[in-house]
Amino acid sequence: MKIPAPSHTWSIVLILPSLLAILQTTTARKKDIDIYSLTVDSRVSSRFAHTVITSRVVNRADTVQEATFQIELPKKAFITNFSMIIDGVTYPGNIKSKDEAQEQYRAAVGRGESAGLINLVLSPRVTGRKTEQFQVSVNVAPAAKVTFELIYQELLRRHLGTYELLLKVQPQQLVKHLQMDIHIFEPQGISFLETESTFMTQELAESLTTSQNKTKAHIRFKPTLSQQQKSPDHEDTVLDGEFIIRYDVNRSASGGSIQIENGYFVHYFAPENLPTMPKNVIFVIDKSGSMSGRKIHQTREALIKILNDLNPKDQFNLIVFNEEATQWKPSLKQASAGNVKEATDYAASIHAQGGTNINKAVLMAVDLLDNSNRAELLPAGSVSLIILLTDGQPTSGETNPTVIQRNVKEAISSKYSLFCLGFGFDVDYAFLEKLALGNGGLARRIYKDSDSALQLQDFYQEVANPLLLAVAFEYPSHDVEVITQDSFRHHFKGSEMVVAGKLPDQGPDVLSAKVSGQMHLQNITFETKASVAQQEKEFHSPKYIFHNFMERLWAYMTIQQKLEQIVSASDAELEALKAQALELSLKYNFVTPLTSMVVTKPEGQDQFQVAEKPVENDNTQRNFQSFVGASRLSPGVGLKNVGARIFGQPALPRQPAPAGQPSFASLPALPGFPGPDHFPYGPGFGLQHNKGKLEQLFSPYSPWDPRHALLTGNTMSTQSPSLNKLLSQHPSPPTTLAPLQAPTIILSLPGPSVDQLCIDMKPSERFMNLLTDADQGLTVTGQYDKQKAGFSSIKIIFRNPELLVHASPDYVVVIRNQKHTGYKWKQTVFSVFPDLKMTMDKRGLLLLKGPDKVTIGLLSRDSPQKGLLLFLNDTHHLSSNIDGELGQFYQDVLWEPPEGTDSNQRKLRVQGNHFLAIRELKLDYQQESPGTEISCWTVKI
Repeated sequence: MKIPAPSHTWSIVLILPSLLAILQTTTARKKDIDIYSLTVDSRVSSRFAHTVITSRVVNRADTVQEATFQIELPKKAFITNFSMIIDGVTYPGNIKSKDEAQEQYRAAVGRGESAGLINLVLSPRVTGRKTEQFQVSVNVAPAAKVTFELIYQELLRRHLGTYELLLKVQPQQLVKHLQMDIHIFEPQGISFLETESTFMTQELAESLTTSQNKTKAHIRFKPTLSQQQKSPDHEDTVLDGEFIIRYDVNRSASGGSIQIENGYFVHYFAPENLPTMPKNVIFVIDKSGSMSGRKIHQTREALIKILNDLNPKDQFNLIVFNEEATQWKPSLKQASAGNVKEATDYAASIHAQGGTNINKAVLMAVDLLDNSNRAELLPAGSVSLIILLTDGQPTSGETNPTVIQRNVKEAISSKYSLFCLGFGFDVDYAFLEKLALGNGGLARRIYKDSDSALQLQDFYQEVANPLLLAVAFEYPSHDVEVITQDSFRHHFKGSEMVVAGKLPDQGPDVLSAKVSGQMHLQNITFETKASVAQQEKEFHSPKYIFHNFMERLWAYMTIQQKLEQIVSASDAELEALKAQALELSLKYNFVTPLTSMVVTKPEGQDQFQVAEKPVENDNTQRNFQSFVGASRLSPGVGLKNVGARIFGQPALPRQPAPAGQPSFASLPALPGFPGPDHFPYGPGFGLQHNKGKLEQLFSPYSPWDPRHALLTGNTMSTQSPSLNKLLSQHPSPPTTLAPLQAPTIILSLPGPSVDQLCIDMKPSERFMNLLTDADQGLTVTGQYDKQKAGFSSIKIIFRNPELLVHASPDYVVVIRNQKHTGYKWKQTVFSVFPDLKMTMDKRGLLLLKGPDKVTIGLLSRDSPQKGLLLFLNDTHHLSSNIDGELGQFYQDVLWEPPEGTDSNQRKLRVQGNHFLAIRELKLDYQQESPGTEISCWTVKI
């Protein structure tokens, strides 16, 4: 029996705010199918991204092998071209209407020919959130080469003040030529550019280059083979994670920019310097039985934080529902400190049980707003929002989705906006999407994960600051032919409205536009003009601008808007909308939910495969699915399990102490060393020498002599005089060596002294001001927990760039431009902001440093039951305008002379206060695990 050849897949991910494409490699036998070249070229022109992924492979085996090209795409991205080049012959992907492609597939199967039908389906469990899979397999002869090329396009949408491009790199093998180039051209000017990576090492960072001027940016990542290696002894790649680019553009006083290319225009509008309008917001929260456990806990957590973020000018109320619906208060309440405190107490008491009566709860919210409106309690110029959160389908009261949609639409009657959040995958998302889009809002899925609370907070931040209502774009009728949507119900801070259109053949020399809208208590009009000739010239000069991009941008937007209208369209409107969207999809070669891509293949294999783009389905297993027809499929051609990923390794088993070696508890204590009860990692702390490296082990025994307590590079050192003396006296020590204690805080002292202060803190119920430097724009606060022997919470606030880092023993949350990003400890992070770099390594060491800034370090330890450790370096950058519990040690510090003959005790005078400082040996955790011995002055405050 012939054994089928092993299959191979590979992948790369590229995302622009939702733009995600993954090219992933898994091989049964490495080097059989060898990826010798992998390139990504993404050209972002005026927010429109054109991305080309090219993979070149060769079969180095002496038998036929199967190569599988697999791409993950976001819901909003449209594939526009795909091809395979095999032995010099190009096999293209042809885009047809879905009906025509299905008929071609059925006819081939009917003739007994081999064929494959590939569906692209949402697959968050395999590759992330809101992604679709595209996969093509082909048999490759020995020594033969295959080139795969995929092109897709998407408009970058502004989210909380930024456009985002994310590149996920997982080749799973070393690639001789791996290169990623991202070109950005923004005529308005690039206001800031940031990068972040979850795999970047210091060595890999040398292969990353960024160049930027006023309107252009170029980011290149081109690592060598040696830089890709985890270590010189292994051929495993270190490239496994995400690379993200974030940016925004400059904006004029008018808030708008008109850009023109080859007879088409796009009008971007995002006024920023407007006052926030007051809101009337009702939170409708599902507390049915399916919300029990983690979901209701995260909902309570997010709701409490959202309530505390309400503007005092806002009015609000809460409705919780299961089979019944209950109002927190009979009417809307002002978001005063007292009312918010009462509401957060109420939110904290929400418990899950019962059924799901969505109809009753939403109609109750509409009645609440209607009653307030009739009583003239809704302020003029305010915005009324209903935010529904549910995790299931209607099971109580009215359960027919069509009837509920009709009831809600009739009740709201365009007076308010409804936003629907679907928690998890048991929810009827199509129902929620139609409910929201039919009532001036939008739907969003909240993914069931550790950051669900952050997802809820981020969604609220999107709608937290309304700036305009009833926004209308107006152009001279003789100057434009066709345009996309030109009226919007509201504009929120951090977002952007976009209108695209076609100019007539004899178009104007100057295109003018008026944008009108309603602010709080007044109407406002913005006027913008653009010279057609000047704009055309601007887009013809950059070499990397792809031809006719603005026409494709217009087509892309028109199709997306037609597809959105289809969701909530009546039966009478449906067919016309589908026909219009299909016509444009075929004309511009886009794979949309109405079209399919037919992929031809060499003779003797599946003659063709059909790729289809879906809408988001409900209550289905969201894994890649392949439907194959005909029994003549060759072995190995079909669906492989490509979704498995290993995020962690099993814990090492505990081992007894080796024969002839003492256990950790058998070594003697050093004079001046703290005892094991005070050691923050506990008495089980040990070290293991593994393949030339020392690693921390939290197990009862260590398989090497634990007397070697100091590290120098990757070797064991006994250069401490105290240790040398002890070891000479105890060649085979019979008693316990107390481990060095890691202090909660390490401060490097200013001036020429190399001494350090080790700070022991007193417990605090509230946040303490640890450090405030007004000149640096830096504030550090913390809450010390004696039981955790460290900080239970630390907040670090930077003024430039505006950034908040909130760390707890569980995770780190970074808030930038109102967006919350959560990181797990020991997750690799490499973020570069303007004048600030944030890194985190596998040890859980978080560093925040800048060219003219003090370096702040946080260390997470073995478990959330242990508190965070803190240290400061580069303290010479601190100004004299400094304050706080730690800041006081950088003011006028006076060391008093030793009393008597004991030079290990000194008194320290700081701003009139006296502190006893004792010189002790401590464990410095700033370097590689498990740290190094230092001599420092311990001070208790």
